[in-house]
Amino acid sequence: MGGVDVGGASGGRRKTDSEVNMIPMIDLLMVTISFLLITAVWSHMSRINADAQVPGPPRPDTEQTPQEPEKTLHIEMRTPDKFTLIWKQGGTVVSTVDVARRDNVIENNHVKEVHYPDLGAKIESEWKTTGQHRDATDKKFDQAVLHTDNETPYVNLIGVIDAIYTPKRDYGAGGKVEKMPALNVTFAVN
Repeated sequence: MGGVDVGGASGGRRKTDSEVNMIPMIDLLMVTISFLLITAVWSHMSRINADAQVPGPPRPDTEQTPQEPEKTLHIEMRTPDKFTLIWKQGGTVVSTVDVARRDNVIENNHVKEVHYPDLGAKIESEWKTTGQHRDATDKKFDQAVLHTDNETPYVNLIGVIDAIYTPKRDYGAGGKVEKMPALNVTFAVN
């Protein structure tokens, strides 16, 4: 327990020491600190980052040149017998190609790997004819969207991603040119 000395006089007078119970005050302080810490985290989590960008030109009084959307390669792997390669520009389908699905299964040190060499070769030939970002100074990459269902095994997904990474392009970074995968992969699962 804590005590407070209010200073006693010397001599025959009685000391005026009094005892102050500090435990309830410490408990109240701990509860207050806990409450403040918890609510600080909640207020940060409920924050939404937003800006004032709205659709349309940044300045309505100046005329903007319309930009056409970039082409995107969509790879459908929902059927067990084929892959479908679809080039889209915005919502418009530019071209569609079917590739027979042949699972090339390799077991390496008790680890199963699946490769799709036919798919990789077809994606590479499609990218060479339709891909847009080929120059080494171009910092953008062409986009590939992989469409699959929820039951697709992980080993098959990795095989398809490896096939998508088959086409390589020159990419200039830091004064030197390196070979990089030509396509960025994103997923569309349903």
